[in-house]
Amino acid sequence: MKTKPIILSILTIFLILACKNDTEKARQPIKNTQTTIMEKKKVVYQVFTRLFGNTNTTNKPWGTIEENGVGKFNDFTDKALQEIKDLGVTHIWYTGVPHHDVITDYTEYGISNDDPDVVKGRAGSPYAVKDYYNVNPDLAVNVENRLQEFEALIERTHNAGLKLLIDIVPNHVARNYQSLTNPEGVEDFGASDDKTVQYHVNNNFYYNPGEAFEVPDPLNDYKTLGGLPHPLADGKFDEFPAKWTGNGSRASKPHFYDWYETVKVNYGIRPDGTKDFDTLPSGFENEDYKAHFNFWKDKTVPDSWVKFKDIALYWIEKGVDGFRFDMAEMVPVEFWSYMNSNIKMKNPEAFLLAEVYQPHLYRDYIKKGKMDYLYDKVQLYDTLKHVMQGHGSTNNIPPIFDELQDIEHHMLHFLENHDEQRIASPDFAGSAEKGKPAMVVSATSTTSPTMVYFGQELGEPAKEDLGFGDPTRTTIFDYASVPTYVRWVNNKKFDGGQLTDSEKVLRDFYKRLLNFTINSPALMGDYHDLQWYNQQNTEWYNDKVLSFARWTANEKLIIIANFNADNKYGFELQLPEDLVKKLDLKDGEYQVKDQLYDNYTSTLKVENGKAEVRIDIEPLQSFILKIEE
Repeated sequence: MKTKPIILSILTIFLILACKNDTEKARQPIKNTQTTIMEKKKVVYQVFTRLFGNTNTTNKPWGTIEENGVGKFNDFTDKALQEIKDLGVTHIWYTGVPHHDVITDYTEYGISNDDPDVVKGRAGSPYAVKDYYNVNPDLAVNVENRLQEFEALIERTHNAGLKLLIDIVPNHVARNYQSLTNPEGVEDFGASDDKTVQYHVNNNFYYNPGEAFEVPDPLNDYKTLGGLPHPLADGKFDEFPAKWTGNGSRASKPHFYDWYETVKVNYGIRPDGTKDFDTLPSGFENEDYKAHFNFWKDKTVPDSWVKFKDIALYWIEKGVDGFRFDMAEMVPVEFWSYMNSNIKMKNPEAFLLAEVYQPHLYRDYIKKGKMDYLYDKVQLYDTLKHVMQGHGSTNNIPPIFDELQDIEHHMLHFLENHDEQRIASPDFAGSAEKGKPAMVVSATSTTSPTMVYFGQELGEPAKEDLGFGDPTRTTIFDYASVPTYVRWVNNKKFDGGQLTDSEKVLRDFYKRLLNFTINSPALMGDYHDLQWYNQQNTEWYNDKVLSFARWTANEKLIIIANFNADNKYGFELQLPEDLVKKLDLKDGEYQVKDQLYDNYTSTLKVENGKAEVRIDIEPLQSFILKIEE
């Protein structure tokens, strides 16, 4: 299983505490300077494509495709896509589309078998891509027409009013990369490499000349395919000379916890870490994508750069609206300047989302690398997770917005994705209800996009142990179905007909919230923290509650979330004088009304430039209060 780089939690805590103590700075409102170029908030719905429409409930550990079933592109019917859009979604991320290694025999279609000794799970990791110019054969009804079936899905997605993303994994490819459908003139990764040397600028891979690759020793009683027989499961894989492994391991025999199913792509970084390509001039981070495109167009760049640029443009030409780039921080930022500027020249509206987990790199990958969005994982997600689990303080949230205020629009917010534990799993919060206040904060606190992982809106707990994948995370390695989603799919009716009452209520909450966010002008406007002021001035206000204001000239919101699962609170929420002035509130009384459920109202009283509003909030309840004028 791919393991993400670990950011030391102690460092994160010290950074948060340092920001918390800087109270004068934290009280400053965050001014959004991009309002004029934004129309509405974006919501990304990540769906694991092969699990989406699979209604086979067998879920046998290490089960075959015949035993456990698999979802298809065709399961995304017009009805299904309309229901997703109606949830409040603007973009859908189809995870696991490019052809990756699978332990299913497709040799009758000219596709070589993949060796289970270098494949994780039976259905395979979507991040061990075998052929970038075609799609996963598992997902097609007719394997010969698999690319055409995906092209038809692109058309249906657009007809539903949605834009779509797919993955590109530039840091590594499958050990047995082999494209059957390269466009004319396009050569496979590694086909022309000089394998007698460890490194050459135009080699696609790094090598250990004279050494053969060895399959890692298994750990913790692990057995390939769970010990079930397979003709290729012999503890061997023929690779000579050995290539470096995807996570950077240089060992010819990597460790079991290395990304041993993949090989690292060479981007012109020498083994000593120096760069074998041009770097961007000082100050170029302030230039737009057109300037970056022009900078590179007369430069000689490493071969791997060109290969991945061609792959991206191939999918853009087919109508894909953007990409989620896996582990972008492991690839030099100069490549992203080259890659993303080429993409933007073809489609200026392309949605470019990347994994970067080191906060000190954020601005480089946004400004130099021309990424549109990065995961806000190690700051907002991790902090919200601690609060949801009951041992974190909401006081640690406002300093994050302050620290990131210059790039807040670019920091995509999420509470679940395929790498993270499900909220309802016992190792996370143990209850989907505990995700509600966090979801309100995540979706309304900044102008950034919001991401929801399929099944999150149903409270999916990911209990199943299906083989290579672990419980608490929905498997990305095994043939499986997702129990709550099967109930929503309801025999391909996509109407939630089998959902429990609590699942229906939860989905209704997500639908109300997400639809509000994509239509609210205020959420693309200005922000003002209310936390610190009320901690000092409001009785009964504590660090299990979070509040802030969002506004534009024609919509003014006060947002309050109670993360406490046991206690309700009543208090007079205070608005500082500078905020009252910015909201242009004159002395008098104003009704405030909740926009989520339309069943809570209160009165905002303004006197001598000061304001307060009575709040009575139940456990895990949130309000989005609109000031009526």
